[in-house]
Amino acid sequence: MSKETDLTAKFWKALKTDRTVMLGLRDVEGGHCQPMTALMESEQGGPLWIFTSADCDMVAALDRERDAVMHFSSKGHDLFAEIDGRLRIDNDRQAIDGLWSPFVAAWFTGKTDPTLRLLRFDPEHARIWRNESSLFAGMKLMLGQDPKRDYRNKVAEVSLH
Repeated sequence: MSKETDLTAKFWKALKTDRTVMLGLRDVEGGHCQPMTALMESEQGGPLWIFTSADCDMVAALDRERDAVMHFSSKGHDLFAEIDGRLRIDNDRQAIDGLWSPFVAAWFTGKTDPTLRLLRFDPEHARIWRNESSLFAGMKLMLGQDPKRDYRNKVAEVSLH
């Protein structure tokens, strides 16, 4: 398995469980990002879905599909990613039904809530970093090994489409 394949698989697995991302539009407010919850239909990637409200400032800026950036950090801070892609409003009924959960329901009066907006993020390219703890790197130094040499295998630029 290549480094790119390994890191991509680790990224999708971490995103499926951690789900909190920072999402921004490249050409709006200098790419300012805000926290959102990204949901996946498939473990192999594909579009990411974000439930939000019509009064969200990002929704107001999505008069058309736009370039977007998503930042991700796993809960254990052992994996980081910056994902480039395209973002649009897509109130796909099938996606809403399939991704609906008690956590989403807490924010809306139901699946037909007039304020509900479903955003679709189509990832295109990512930079993924796997982080080893400084303790591990320190142990390598104590054993006379160079931790930077191993770090090269922990960074990848990958295509996600």
